[in-house]
Amino acid sequence: MAPTNDGPFVVSEPCPSCQGQGAIDEQPCAACHGTGVQRFYHGTKADLEPGDLIEPGYSSNFGKGKQATYVYLTGTLDAATWGAELAFGEGPGRIYVVEPTGPIADDPNLTDRKFPGNPTRSYRSREPLRVTGELTDWQGHPPEQLKAMKDNLQRLKREGVEAIDD
Repeated sequence: MAPTNDGPFVVSEPCPSCQGQGAIDEQPCAACHGTGVQRFYHGTKADLEPGDLIEPGYSSNFGKGKQATYVYLTGTLDAATWGAELAFGEGPGRIYVVEPTGPIADDPNLTDRKFPGNPTRSYRSREPLRVTGELTDWQGHPPEQLKAMKDNLQRLKREGVEAIDD
């Protein structure tokens, strides 16, 4: 399945079970967890294999780097690209196709603060994500855009702003 371009964000095709509505007979769709998104991504620098679990409990990539109580996933390639590029650690950024193993909810760090309505299709869960595959043909952001983002994150850190409400 090829991602489609939906304005400034690259998104997956709608969930075929609920046609992107997020519900079937007024119940949350089990296939897409009520999001209407068919495919979820997770950007990181960790070297993972299909079947591996991404679990809460690791140091956050943002803010003070405290132990995360959630794992994060997205329905857009753009948001996953940011995750891969900004992740702590050595090695290249990686983008994995993941499936939630439990309930997911909108990520309030983005949906409440920056992008009301969740156009980034950003979610979080207290349950693990299962890796089902890896995207290897993604392109990073232009160097000047990546530098501007990293500079802004450093500025927020100096100001004591906690980037993640975990």
